[in-house]
Amino acid sequence: MKTNIGIKQENISKIAAILAKVLADEFVLYTKTKRAHWNVEGPDFYNKHLFFEQQYDAIDEIVDTVAERIRSLGHYTPATLKDFLALTHLTEELQEKNDSNGFIKELLIDHESIIIYLRENINLIANDLQDAGTSDFITGLVENHEKMAWMLRAHLN
Repeated sequence: MKTNIGIKQENISKIAAILAKVLADEFVLYTKTKRAHWNVEGPDFYNKHLFFEQQYDAIDEIVDTVAERIRSLGHYTPATLKDFLALTHLTEELQEKNDSNGFIKELLIDHESIIIYLRENINLIANDLQDAGTSDFITGLVENHEKMAWMLRAHLN
């Protein structure tokens, strides 16, 4: 059954495509944060192990809300690793060392990249595609990523 929520079907399809890319980015970021949690080494291991766990838990919630937003618009979510890797603009860059600073710098770059992508789509979704709800949702994601990026950045100074 088609979604009838006052937004043109063509626009809903475009919004779902934007959100599919967001979902892919979030899932890849979740995986990279999990990698940091599992593999961090050094004298700050315990604190950073817990810190990365808090971050991936928060991203896991975001992943679920993005997927649910796509479904609420009447579209199916990408849900395979192959799909996510094809849609994401993040890389699976591997570090030579498993130190906390390296992981933090890499994750910070990814959060900032996601923030920029989200910000580029806020007005497009609200104004051009006529979906204030998804635009507001995206704004909330920006705020979540800005806070996580701040937490990462604070470890580097």
